[in-house]
This record gives sequence, C-alpha cells and structure tokens, in this order.
Amino acid sequence: MIFLHGSGGCKEVWHYQTKHFPDADVIDLPGHPEGEPRTSVDDYTDWLRGYIQDRGYSNVVLVGHSLGSAIAQLYALKYPEDLKGLILIGGGARLRVHPMYLDTLEQALINPRIFEVYIKMAWELIDPELKEILRRRALENGPTVFLNDMLCCDKFDIMDRVHDIRLPTLALCGSDDTMTPPKYTNHRNTRNILQIRSRDPGR
Repeated sequence: MIFLHGSGGCKEVWHYQTKHFPDADVIDLPGHPEGEPRTSVDDYTDWLRGYIQDRGYSNVVLVGHSLGSAIAQLYALKYPEDLKGLILIGGGARLRVHPMYLDTLEQALINPRIFEVYIKMAWELIDPELKEILRRRALENGPTVFLNDMLCCDKFDIMDRVHDIRLPTLALCGSDDTMTPPKYTNHRNTRNILQIRSRDPGR
C-alpha cells in the first residue's frame, strides 16, 4: 500500500492509518517540502510512477485523499498494470475548488497571518497533539504549495474516462464534507462506498 496525502499535506496525516498498516509506504509528494511541487495531477502521477518503478513495487494498492485520490485515479488509467486496487478518500472524478479557497490562499502569499488562520481552521476537530504536528508541517510547506495543489485539483477532470478504471475500488466519503460531498463519490467505477461522518475541509 502507498498512502498519498491531499493538497499541501504531508505523510503525517496518515498517523492513525499506518498504525494498522505498518508495512505501508507513506510518502511526501515532491515539494512537501523537499524538491519542487508538480503543477498538474498528471505530473504528480508520472513522478509517482518513477517512485514505484525505482523501488520495484508491484501489485500496489494506492490510498489517496483528495489530491492523492486524483493521482491514484489517473495512475489507474495510465498504468493499471502496476496496481492491485484503489482506496479513494474524499475524492471524485472532478475536483473543482471553490474560488473562495483559491482567493484566500492567494492573499496568504502576501499576508502569512492569513495562512496561519486558514490551517488552524482546517484541523479544528483533530487531536491536539497531531494537530500541532500537522500545523508545523503545513507551515513548512507554505501557502505557495497549498495554492499550487488546489489549482491542480481545480483543473482535474476525468469524468469522461473514469468508467475505464477497471480496478477494484473502495471509495470513502464524509457525510459532512463540504468540499467533496458524497455525490462526488458515486461515479461508475466505484465498487464499494462507505459513508463516514467527518468534517474534511482540505484537499
């Protein structure tokens, strides 16, 4: 299993999941904060292909949240021979981002205080100890990376191709998720849908 975080995220967001899957590979996408972020889901996907090939992985299950779910879906379309299945969390075949979020992040490029407030609101329900780790890592990544990733999501649209994904797919969605509501999960390639109550404001 390879866990892929969402926009502006980090591998630490999978803190609880990796306790159950200690042999999984949990990665930071490029630019988070090491290296350069990619400017499209397609480019992130090709980076991941190189990562998987360099390590000789096969029969991979990709677990992706939001931006990570977009990368997983596109990977399944481009390189299905590498994969055994998908787990998509807070995802969809199209991931439009409300202009309010993009405007806020653009303002945060000029005023860092806006970014601090943004990330504080994003994790208000998370355990305080983990929240502090995620806050620190978000500040390391910075608003430029968050905005870049949100724009990648906003441009992502495989609605006309998602039915070509033939891999077993588990889609998890939060009934209180405002950015990626449950209806986004109900695309034709989904094998199983589990709705969980969550409040997930991030990509």
